[in-house]
Amino acid sequence: MYQGRVVYGAIEEVVFGHPAAGAIVAQMDRLGTHRAFLMVSGTLNRQTDEIEKIKQALGSRCAGLFDAMPAHTPREAVIAATRAAREVGADLIVTVGGGSITDGAKAVQLCLANGIDTIDGIERIRVHKGVAPEMNAPTVRQVSVPTTIAGGEFSSIAGVTDRSTNVKQMLRHPLTVPRATILDPAITVHTPEWLFLSTGIRAVDHCVEAICSRETHPYADAQSVKGLAMLADSLPRVKADPSDLDARMDAQIGTWLSMGALAAGVPMGASHGIGYVLGAAFGVPHGHTSCVMLPAVMRWNARDNAERQMIVAAAMGFPGHNAADVLDAFIRSLGMPRSLADVHVSPEHFDTIAEQAMRTNWIPRNPRKIDGPADIKEILFLAA
Repeated sequence: MYQGRVVYGAIEEVVFGHPAAGAIVAQMDRLGTHRAFLMVSGTLNRQTDEIEKIKQALGSRCAGLFDAMPAHTPREAVIAATRAAREVGADLIVTVGGGSITDGAKAVQLCLANGIDTIDGIERIRVHKGVAPEMNAPTVRQVSVPTTIAGGEFSSIAGVTDRSTNVKQMLRHPLTVPRATILDPAITVHTPEWLFLSTGIRAVDHCVEAICSRETHPYADAQSVKGLAMLADSLPRVKADPSDLDARMDAQIGTWLSMGALAAGVPMGASHGIGYVLGAAFGVPHGHTSCVMLPAVMRWNARDNAERQMIVAAAMGFPGHNAADVLDAFIRSLGMPRSLADVHVSPEHFDTIAEQAMRTNWIPRNPRKIDGPADIKEILFLAA
């Protein structure tokens, strides 16, 4: 008999297929907000007119702009953005960019609500040993326009990197999830191909690790299986024709579905756990961590969850095939890195990675039990 608990998140709307500028204005009208603080991609701001179009649409309701959030959301940038948002009296944060910016705004919400004004202050609001501390709920909320497809805009979890230790730490509160997400495929055409496609593999990783989890259930499966099928179909179409907005829309909706299981309480596994360490300690982009680790984790887990892995292969259009092989071929077909060597991580680092990964939240939830760092090293050598 299934057991579980599905907690519906604080997402109020997902708007898809409408131009971002008009959709942001409509959300401000709906929410009754007047001072939008834009947290945006620096590249998008400097090299395209997309942010200017949004600023013009908002007019006097654009209170300020921050475009200096590096990859992996370092604490320093979170504090800089918090101070800027506080200074202009923001009553809404609007993000336009990738996952690091989305996560950054979630962290800013918590910093604003809890009077956090220093890098060390973030220690008070981060998750410790899987438990989020007591804190004030955000009152300045977020609307998100994602330009990548890792899916963070559908989650109430933020990853923030402590550069003093090169460890990515989790922040979590039910109200940090954006009140609305706007999926505009047209704004994603500026995203570099490697970034769009690799974050698409991150979304694939959400689907796959959810399907393969021992804690999944039919409500989660319905979203994960459909999301995986849509991503398997749409990502090659985007690669073949980057101007195909229908393909991009399908990839965005597949990503939205990919987050359903996580929001419904289904945990991720070792691909995500090891990926956190590769990102924070070695600067490997989020999407690339999944490209490199997911097939290796599937091979290591197959002893214990072969039946669930068959669902993955079938959803990707290859019923009866080995799921790790299907994923390997799919990731290669998109031109993505397929080994730790490809992302400049060598065996001399495996002991450190294994030790750090054991301390992440997802390793204990991997479908095949991981007893210690030696097991993680086995997975790393499969990905070497």
